[in-house]
Amino acid sequence: MTNELEQQTVTALGFDADATREQALATLLEQVMSTYSVSDDEGPLADAVEAFLRKQSHLTVRRHGDTVVASTDFGKPQRVILAGHIDTVPVIDNFPPRWLEPGDPLIREDVASAHPGERVLWGRGATDMKASDAVLLYLAAVLDGRAEDGGIDPKYDLTYVFYDHEEVAAEKNGLRKVVEAHPDWIAGDFAIIGEPTDCGIEGGCNGTIRFDVITHGVAAHSARAWMGENAIHKAAEILNRLAAYQPADVPVDGLVYREGVNATLISGGKGTNVIPDECRVHVNYRFAPDKTIAEAKALMMGADCGAGLGNGEHVATGGMFEGFGIEMADESPSARPGMDSPLAVSLAHLVRERTGRDPLAKLGWTDVARFAILGIPAVNLGAGSPLLAHKHDEQLPESELTLLADILQEWLTSAE
Repeated sequence: MTNELEQQTVTALGFDADATREQALATLLEQVMSTYSVSDDEGPLADAVEAFLRKQSHLTVRRHGDTVVASTDFGKPQRVILAGHIDTVPVIDNFPPRWLEPGDPLIREDVASAHPGERVLWGRGATDMKASDAVLLYLAAVLDGRAEDGGIDPKYDLTYVFYDHEEVAAEKNGLRKVVEAHPDWIAGDFAIIGEPTDCGIEGGCNGTIRFDVITHGVAAHSARAWMGENAIHKAAEILNRLAAYQPADVPVDGLVYREGVNATLISGGKGTNVIPDECRVHVNYRFAPDKTIAEAKALMMGADCGAGLGNGEHVATGGMFEGFGIEMADESPSARPGMDSPLAVSLAHLVRERTGRDPLAKLGWTDVARFAILGIPAVNLGAGSPLLAHKHDEQLPESELTLLADILQEWLTSAE
């Protein structure tokens, strides 16, 4: 982290007691956004989140690594988990953040068209997913169970989870680590992940596997290429198979998921005058929730290939890359929509009333899959457009904060 980035890191979160909801939400978002938290550097933001939550006397706060978990104990019959990751992908000249006033040329045309006359917060993490984090922090403060003293009493007990390392390999995921070390911290009846969804519900998620497809050759001087065997040239067949792939739309429990198989990295060669003896094409398969990880791997490399995380290279015995070497890099399961849960049904009904939107399929991978493994129904619901996640001009219209806060607070507090 550079000194400039360190200087932009704040150490305290909070808002004035007399602030309006809009002011409180905007303040929290600006503070969270101003804290640099690219994956592996979440510590300062985790510290600030923990300190903020410990000031709320109605919460029991626990921490594991850079994941902070805060829970109420109001004696309610059901518990809802509200989760958001605090890390971001790397900065691309989009930190520190700044507010853009209407008419600023940095406001995207699509954002300005959908939100005319509205200011926008621009910068890394605006949509993915610090806006949702700000809303969850606000709710953690105001849903205090003290209706008799002017506070707000939710109809559920609540667990807030702010976790690290979501944007990187699954083995680092802070939520995964808490589930393994302290499963009782994450017990509940329903979960909401604040991934960006334009304040609509996106159910389930695609699974993902990442692996290298490998070709081997024989090194030689490029002036005598016939003495070697060019591994990069052999990779042309891998690229041909990828180019021939047609993305599949897969209906699952009423929602339609789109699959994809793509090369995301390619490497090979050891010198500009050396015939390469190895080439690796890194492939990412995003598969619909009608498949397990084993079924997805079978489609790519055959059911008995034997390739697993950390066990080196194996030869694909079937599937899309039959005959090539395979080395696994990462894998995460898919999750079915889970929209038949009574809590999901009632939340979807409110979201439809407020936004006119029916649930859609979540095409990316999210931690709803982790909750699905635990048997906890979960949906994605968050502020900001998923189409802007990870973009250099990531930005969030201010009204998305209040819309998400309104939906969640009404659902968590209103009688059926």
